[in-house]
Amino acid sequence: MHATLPLLQHTDFPEIKRGSLETLQVNLGYRCNQQCLHCHVNAGPSRKENMTIETVEQVLQFLKNSDVKKLDLTGGAPELNPHYRYLVEQARMLDVHVMDRCNLTVLLEPGQEELAEFMAQHQVEVFASLPCYQEENVDAQRGKGVHATSIEAIKKLNECGYGLNDTNLQLNFVYNPGGPFLPPAQGQLETDYKRELKTKYGIVFNQLLTIANMPIQRFGSTLISKGQFDGYMNLLKSSHQDANLETIMCRRLISIDWQGYVYDCDFNQMLDLPLDYNDKPQTHITDIEFEMLDGLPIVIADHCYGCTAGQGSSCGGALS
Repeated sequence: MHATLPLLQHTDFPEIKRGSLETLQVNLGYRCNQQCLHCHVNAGPSRKENMTIETVEQVLQFLKNSDVKKLDLTGGAPELNPHYRYLVEQARMLDVHVMDRCNLTVLLEPGQEELAEFMAQHQVEVFASLPCYQEENVDAQRGKGVHATSIEAIKKLNECGYGLNDTNLQLNFVYNPGGPFLPPAQGQLETDYKRELKTKYGIVFNQLLTIANMPIQRFGSTLISKGQFDGYMNLLKSSHQDANLETIMCRRLISIDWQGYVYDCDFNQMLDLPLDYNDKPQTHITDIEFEMLDGLPIVIADHCYGCTAGQGSSCGGALS
């Protein structure tokens, strides 16, 4: 059963428009060394989609022609793209801040032994998936043995200077709920993470970000199979906060898929809801003029309530 179908009906989500573009989020491909239950990308080891060097060059050209100074790399595991390091190096030469959505275990994959050192050298900000500090919860959501491997990877990042007070190497952890409920208060959960990880493993990090699970793709399919889809959607809608509309990520971000096509956000990308630009059915990054994005309507559907429910949710964590 296709979990996205219920979301494509008419929505009563409030209409919203773009502000000035600050972040270019680029999906380098859907291949991943993990296959997590909450993954809205349906990423996994068998996925073949991978951004080519030609599209990477088009991304860099857009950065050169725009005022965007933040590049947010995601996947799959973005580091598994063969052009990942080239893109990071070239973006840093343009004085663009690079953010990496890292699953942690990729740092220990064959051929990635120097990845942590590379990221530190280029001052890449790391957003690392760690859905809990307890082993049983992490392994239940992300696979057996993932917690232990993640702890080893975090220690490696700490050794490179990530998460330390006297460096500018930012290490952020990302929490996703383990089921159809909203994340707890971000501040209190961060305190718990820092206490438990420091006490048990000697690990340090900068901040914790809480992100709500989107009822699409793999997580959406799980909800449908358990008869929980409607209940979760009702929870998101009933928890909507108008105050979060001002700071939702799609107002200042565009998402680029592995082929170079443009969407308002990563979730719309997974739902095949392209950017509304010049009445085109699909817009490529080579077609976009940076100055023309401000004020454009954002394509919305019911899944958008996942970003405005409760304390709000974005790639930068809670909104309020």
